[in-house]
Amino acid sequence: MAIALMRSLKSITTSSYEVFKVVGCRTFAAGGAKAKKGKGGAAGDAPKASLISKEVKSTTVYGANILKDGQDPKILPDSEYPDWLWHLLDKRPALSELRRKDTESLPFDDLKRFVKLDNRARIKENNMLKAKN
Repeated sequence: MAIALMRSLKSITTSSYEVFKVVGCRTFAAGGAKAKKGKGGAAGDAPKASLISKEVKSTTVYGANILKDGQDPKILPDSEYPDWLWHLLDKRPALSELRRKDTESLPFDDLKRFVKLDNRARIKENNMLKAKN
């Protein structure tokens, strides 16, 4: 287990080092070899593809293996993942917004969230009152 963890950390640090090499690389302009004619840069002055773009286009998740004899998982097409996965980072309404709405017209998920947040707020308020006494 510790060896697998060390290997995963090594791959993470290696990849971040390569990214730093690309980002933190300092280059100097070529001095006086040719004089440019005309305004603006030429098509040859366009930046080259970096290592970062290669990492984004990767087909495996490096360092995500937690098993001793396992392999790193492959990145699947979006259609292979469940629908709920794409809604995990959606913004959810706060308690103040839910209190302003009519509880009879709330969808089930929002009503469940309202009850949870309201109970949490009530518990905090009761604990605060007990602490003052």
